[in-house]
Amino acid sequence: MPETKDCIFCKIIAGEIPSKIVFQDELLIAIEDINPTAPVHILIIPRKHIASLNEVNNSHSEILSHIQIQAAQIAREMKIDQEGYRLLNNCGEWGGQTVMHLHYHLLGGREMTWPAG
Repeated sequence: MPETKDCIFCKIIAGEIPSKIVFQDELLIAIEDINPTAPVHILIIPRKHIASLNEVNNSHSEILSHIQIQAAQIAREMKIDQEGYRLLNNCGEWGGQTVMHLHYHLLGGREMTWPAG
């Protein structure tokens, strides 16, 4: 799978940078965020390097649906499904994306306020 040399998530996926993995399969890896903003803060990352949500197309439908399914499963495993949680994607600089590799934040374990930004 193409990766970018300087992408921290590609390095995590390749095993070059250690992380606490909570789920992995052939399409995704889910890790604990090293700077959590909630008691549960998991990053769900496709193994395939896709820079942002702006780059997805119909060929990515399996990955995108798998993210949703696994997010719900991880929420159940982390016991945040009953009270509620947030699944968030930041897209682009103004959207708060700091790593240019598509990923989702699964946040829970406390009440999420709205508006979010």
